Amino acid sequence: GNEYNWVQIGNQVWMAENLKYLPSVVGPGTGSETTPYYYVYGYDGTNVADAKATDNYTTYGVLYNWTAAMDGEASSTTNPSGIQGVCPAGWHLPSDAEWTELTNYLGGTSVAGGKLKETGTTHWASPNTDATNETGFTALPGGARYDNGLFSYIGNYGYWWSATESYTNYAWYRFVHFNYSNVFRDYFSKELGFSVRCVRD
Repeated sequence: GNEYNWVQIGNQVWMAENLKYLPSVVGPGTGSETTPYYYVYGYDGTNVADAKATDNYTTYGVLYNWTAAMDGEASSTTNPSGIQGVCPAGWHLPSDAEWTELTNYLGGTSVAGGKLKETGTTHWASPNTDATNETGFTALPGGARYDNGLFSYIGNYGYWWSATESYTNYAWYRFVHFNYSNVFRDYFSKELGFSVRCVRD
């Protein structure tokens, strides 16, 4: 029931906002590497309507553990991923390779973050280094649900899952930071709650 802005960057079409699909919700104290869970930053409850009424839902969308983001599908390393996951029909969860295609197109990981980040300090902490948003991607610092059972880093970091696992209990993701122009690549426990950006099929 949501409509999303989108933007073409090179040969890819990306959502220009974080996914907001929220079939259920739990507080940050509930986590799993194998059971799908959905979170809204700052909301500690189980009422979907209440979670959707928050400013953080409106601005930053939903945080998904990896199993929820994948909607139960297996890891993919291909470009495109072929994994619809939690994305709407006609869209898919980008693989690690698709994220790499994006950052390569933008001139490499050391500068891509600035080109993706929303400008200014309405949402990003100061100084929001080198943020131009020249792509229209409008990356936001939605923070994360960490494996310590807490929400952390809103305003400072934006994190997005890929459809590619690194090890059995870990998956690759990308993140950007208020004080750097980089897009960083790392892997972490599938239990974490990160944002999702979908790519058009």
